[in-house]
Amino acid sequence: MNKINQLTEIHNSGKPYIIYKSKKGFDLYTNFSRKIVLNNKNINSFLNKKYKSKQKQTDLYIGFFGYELLNNLINIKIPRQKTINFPKGIFYKPEKKINISNKLKYKSGDKFKRSKFKININNNSYARIFNRFQKKIKSGETYQIKICTKYKTKSKINPLDFFSKLSQINLAPEAFMIRDKNYSIISCSPENLITKKGSDISTKPIAGTVKKTKVLNKTKALNYFRKNLKETKEHNMIVDMERNDLSRICKVGSVKLSKQKIVEEYKDLFHYVSLIKGKLKKNISNMDIIKAMMPGGSVIGCPKISTLNLLNNQERENRNIYTGSFGYIKFNGDMRFNIIIRSILNFKNVSEISVASGVVVDSNAKHEFNENYIKAKALIDLFK
Repeated sequence: MNKINQLTEIHNSGKPYIIYKSKKGFDLYTNFSRKIVLNNKNINSFLNKKYKSKQKQTDLYIGFFGYELLNNLINIKIPRQKTINFPKGIFYKPEKKINISNKLKYKSGDKFKRSKFKININNNSYARIFNRFQKKIKSGETYQIKICTKYKTKSKINPLDFFSKLSQINLAPEAFMIRDKNYSIISCSPENLITKKGSDISTKPIAGTVKKTKVLNKTKALNYFRKNLKETKEHNMIVDMERNDLSRICKVGSVKLSKQKIVEEYKDLFHYVSLIKGKLKKNISNMDIIKAMMPGGSVIGCPKISTLNLLNNQERENRNIYTGSFGYIKFNGDMRFNIIIRSILNFKNVSEISVASGVVVDSNAKHEFNENYIKAKALIDLFK
């Protein structure tokens, strides 16, 4: 049986499984022996527990931290918000790992109905929030802040069908999918937040987005970013913040820009990207790393703490997975985590897609609102 047929068989069996983008293709994890549903009380014991590694490929926990959980971890409280009661985080212990190719070819043949997508903030509401935050920027309470908008629709979906389509049209380096009995997540996240191997650690912030057009190629996109004062300011601020986050857990002088201000190309847009590396101090724990790096600053704004407080007091709905982190922690301490963006959460037959764009002092409300739609479009198109 080939590996795609194995995937189809696992999917049709109804067993929970996870697919995560690897360098050469995808890693498929299944046969879970443990499932840990995280909350504010058990997160510490989960992160602090030591495991013996037998050098097996499945000596790891894989899953996600939700946004609310990560805020609580750094002592930031979220006011009472509208919630769908989705778990704050879930991690799985797999007993089986299969390497599969980039070419996921799966068609379910399922027909599904969905209602129209509803957005939780319309253009006028967005402009009001935008103006309020621009005043906060001018008063020095924040320098950059990301306003979140959420698109929702009632729908049953076949997550493997969606993920296969997504991987064919918009393959992203941090793409993943989770299929469990009562929920699924499909993501084409482009952003790596943590890659840790031994004492080496890196982060790859994305700050800067421009829509693809027939005349805009990669070289022209780079020139656009370099000449655009708003995009350059935004990128510099986020890179400085991520360097600062890394510096809290790394040896003095070891944190360096490995790649600075390059362009990456995706289906509907170009991104402005940098890569930062460092060497961890001795005796830095998993908890220290998570608390220093999460939630990822590039999708929040800066300075991180005051900006998180402004966002949380403004938002009326729980973010759930959005701007949380998905990835794995190996038993030997190595880890890889992304930032959960460009994602669909399907729970109780409702699909939600959350997106955000950055506001700085010279931003334009209409442009930022439209940028949010550009980011959501590749996912919304899957429902057609």
